[in-house]
Amino acid sequence: MGAGRGQRLMPMTQTQPKCFTEVCGRRILDWTLDAFRSEGLGKFIFIGGYLMNVVQGAYPEFTYVENSDWAKTNMLLSLMTARDHMANGFYATYTDTLYLSDAVEALSSSPHDITLVMDTQWRKRYVFRSQHPEDDGEKMICVDDKVVRVSRDIPSEAASGEYTGLIRMTARGAAQFMEFYDDLRQQFDLDQMLDEDRPFRMAYLIHQLQRMIEAGIPVHCVPVPGNYHEIDTIQDYHLATADWMRFE
Repeated sequence: MGAGRGQRLMPMTQTQPKCFTEVCGRRILDWTLDAFRSEGLGKFIFIGGYLMNVVQGAYPEFTYVENSDWAKTNMLLSLMTARDHMANGFYATYTDTLYLSDAVEALSSSPHDITLVMDTQWRKRYVFRSQHPEDDGEKMICVDDKVVRVSRDIPSEAASGEYTGLIRMTARGAAQFMEFYDDLRQQFDLDQMLDEDRPFRMAYLIHQLQRMIEAGIPVHCVPVPGNYHEIDTIQDYHLATADWMRFE
């Protein structure tokens, strides 16, 4: 999912999309591709918007889906632009995050229909993220491997970890997800408030996932202790680069 502008990474995203930001000499996107390819996964659907043509020129092997309304929508609606590719199950990931193959391997091994990757050492990163406080983290509460709540409103001390934006759904999980989305769309206009004082068009993926949990649809998690960074600000970029030098 790479449709957004990455405003808080300006001027680095002035002429290139966020996923082209280089960390230790390699694009974020290339770190992501390596993590998936190391697990034998090689078919990629790129949801583009801002400077999508730049990605198309560099990665002609991708299948592309355009979120033409990228400036006025958020993660949930952006993901659903690729629904024609979801029926047989899929992995989805943000494109401003760094992680390694262990996260994808853990997802691949999950027997469940909907599985999220959770960083259990997330608070160690936030110590230095003054521009991105813990309140903004997509936090999770889990009992064993079952997610019982996912929300920014979870108190940090109560959280089991942070959702990394990496998710896998089987064909059954994808069907549940799309059916639930369609039900929500019948209930909410795009500009109608959903959760966390956000209109439906600006909903994050976690907003639907939480509603699915409340409806009794099982959502599970796999833990990854660290080796994860979200790069949302220039400060994040410097923190991630300093840490990721371990893997050069």
